[in-house]
Amino acid sequence: MDSAEKQPFLSHLEELRKRLVVCAIGVGAGFVIAYIFAERLFQLLVAPLKAVMPEGDQMIFTNLPEMFFAYIKVAFIASIMAASPLIFYQLWMFIAPGLYRKEKKMAIPFVISSTILFVGGALFGYFVVFPFGFKFFIGFSNEYVKALPSVKQYFSFSMKLLFAFGVVFELPVIIFFLSKMGIVTPQFLSQKRKYAILLTFALAAILTPPDVITQCMMAGPLIVLYEIGILVSRIAQKKKEGGETVEAEAHED
Repeated sequence: MDSAEKQPFLSHLEELRKRLVVCAIGVGAGFVIAYIFAERLFQLLVAPLKAVMPEGDQMIFTNLPEMFFAYIKVAFIASIMAASPLIFYQLWMFIAPGLYRKEKKMAIPFVISSTILFVGGALFGYFVVFPFGFKFFIGFSNEYVKALPSVKQYFSFSMKLLFAFGVVFELPVIIFFLSKMGIVTPQFLSQKRKYAILLTFALAAILTPPDVITQCMMAGPLIVLYEIGILVSRIAQKKKEGGETVEAEAHED
């Protein structure tokens, strides 16, 4: 690689570093504020489990610093959620130089839609998957076996699910940009639907804990999002074709 090729690469790395620093500052500021309310946030996060536990039962912690790290994790989750618009904006600003002028104007729709989908996915996990899943698992308690969920295990489980649902709900946005770049088409997505469904269940098995219930509860929305992605791909394709037509006419003039 000669110096002429190295320069753009190094400039991209420098730009990426700047964007990551801004994201880190945003998340850090959010973390400081969230930690002040960590106890209240902790109560909110464990509410779905508490609602299905037998009356009088409590979570346990077996290591002295376990609750402290639980508050750290709660504050971190809250800071990521709060800083998600900033994170998506910095992502957009990093990729924007490679876009057409017309596409650069999509910054606000991208940030809003990405934030809504990410937070919406996490909320879906919290309000839909958590109550149903926790009730199912607690139901295995009987006169011989009693559930004693630990704080550490609960937060490891819940954080993984929240972020997994947040990320997979970004599927329509990802499909939109892949369609804009010509990597996928609505026809291709429709033809590969059955393979996508199989891949969806495989992805759900990787992203969720090893139980069929949570896997199905993630795979279901993913399939719906895939169908929405096909519609979004059609819209992106029409816009792409319209933009190419306008650009061709401008060159002819």
